[in-house]
Amino acid sequence: MSRPVPPAADGAAVPSRRRELWMWVLLTALGCVLVLFAASRAWVSDVRVVGAPAGGGDVVTPTGGDLGPALTPVALAGLAGVVAALAAKGAGRAVIGALIAVCGLGAGLGTWLAAGSATSLSWLRERNIMHGTGSLEWDTVALWPAVSGAGAALMVAGGVVAIVRGRRWAGMSDRYERAGERPPAADDRALWDALDRGDDPT
Repeated sequence: MSRPVPPAADGAAVPSRRRELWMWVLLTALGCVLVLFAASRAWVSDVRVVGAPAGGGDVVTPTGGDLGPALTPVALAGLAGVVAALAAKGAGRAVIGALIAVCGLGAGLGTWLAAGSATSLSWLRERNIMHGTGSLEWDTVALWPAVSGAGAALMVAGGVVAIVRGRRWAGMSDRYERAGERPPAADDRALWDALDRGDDPT
């Protein structure tokens, strides 16, 4: 038989759950932002065309978003999920957490594929066809794939935490609902006090 939670203990747990919620929002949103930022940076540098004729023009280099077109959409979807989770409650928040985790997995897969040399070679050949058949050489910027991978990991972790812990967190409307609630006894006493003073309670 479960023992009822004393009101004082329950009240003390509310700030803790609220802090947990906002810490989750911060870290999960940070993961999405990291993926977005990394996708906007160049993942390839110092591209060289060996054997190309002189005057072939500048060599176009790709960003992470060019190499992994899914990175930006899944990161934006993850951010939208974070906002939606704030307004949701209970099972709805768990469903949103699952979607955020899926977006994180998509970001991780997109990062892994975009960082591959085959993807870079294919993209460079398609965009630099005017340089002829010369072989391409380039340097990979390892920082941004690592940043994107870290962001994807935060997204997956945030989604899992929302599934496991999200039901315990309060929704955005809870604070206003609690503020609007007044004990019936207090309302009755205020009504009788108004009558005693000769005021019209209506």
